[in-house]
Amino acid sequence: MLKSLLAALLVLSPAPAPALASAPRPVVVPPAHASMSRPEAHIIRPGDTLTAIARQYQVTVDDLKRWNHLDGDLLRPDGALRLSDSHHVRPGWVTWSETLTAAEANGDPDKKCPVPASELRRVWVKYTDFDGEVHDGSLIVNRSIVPATKKAFALLYEWRFPIMVMEPVAVNMPGLTDRTVLTSGYECRNVAGTTRWSQHAYGLAIDVNPRQNPMIRGDYLDPPGSEPWIPRDPYRTGMIHAQGAEVAFTANGFAWGGRWTSLKDYMHFSPNNL
Repeated sequence: MLKSLLAALLVLSPAPAPALASAPRPVVVPPAHASMSRPEAHIIRPGDTLTAIARQYQVTVDDLKRWNHLDGDLLRPDGALRLSDSHHVRPGWVTWSETLTAAEANGDPDKKCPVPASELRRVWVKYTDFDGEVHDGSLIVNRSIVPATKKAFALLYEWRFPIMVMEPVAVNMPGLTDRTVLTSGYECRNVAGTTRWSQHAYGLAIDVNPRQNPMIRGDYLDPPGSEPWIPRDPYRTGMIHAQGAEVAFTANGFAWGGRWTSLKDYMHFSPNNL
């Protein structure tokens, strides 16, 4: 009798209520200023303003000015604007020049280079590399263009234009084996594929960031491996564009190979347009 009553009660008892679905977890959105959400630097394009760049990366104009040690609002295309506090003090501009021995200039006297070492100078400049670090770099040029060279690189430094590497490589980029990326001037060599002396052999030409600014002549590309930089519309680290980094040189009496029509030599600057 008791067992029958208990069985009846079990049948009549309501089934346990289904467990409530767990509440959805809140979505955690990282703060807008998180470094993972933006690159290290913004390469300035024509028409960019500090206000627009600050809005794009969700920072303040005051932050941009402080991180980049900017006194005003002027931005130069091709310059790199840092997007965080690098905690590095930006040194003031310094430059000087020095004479060379024949061995320092050419190494091998049998080359019979067209200018003697007495006509060449090693020019030292400050430059900012692709990581935002500042170095003392050097290049060799004809003594006739030393003042113009100093002024051009002073503007590049002021505009925060990034240069991959300059001499001395052992200090500025230890372990580098591919010297085709080097920003440099004098080199006792012929024009590629000819027996004519290059303007570099006279100390009258400067190549800036060759990898990012190749020489393009038909299907010939120099340096090799520069295919990603053939399109010139993007603004990427170290690239030179008209009315951008170009002006640092053209305002100081150089002509730019990027304006040639028979070929394009985007790395190349020379006072005689050769």
